Amino acid sequence: MTLAVPEREISTEPLLYRVKDAVRVLNMSRTVVYDLIRVGRLRTVTEGRTRLVPASAIAEYLALLEREAGGKQ
Repeated sequence: MTLAVPEREISTEPLLYRVKDAVRVLNMSRTVVYDLIRVGRLRTVTEGRTRLVPASAIAEYLALLEREAGGKQ
């Protein structure tokens, strides 16, 4: 008997970004991105000695920016 495994849509987008790649995705300077990490506005994880920015953390940060800008025009 074979179990049917539902097919998942496989994304070609990375799930984790190195900080240098997050800098490119966010279009911000390296210093600004490290400042966002330091103050807790951009979440990271570590694997060994490598600091990685989850794609979900980038989406959360963008949502935060949109909420903060909500009433400002």
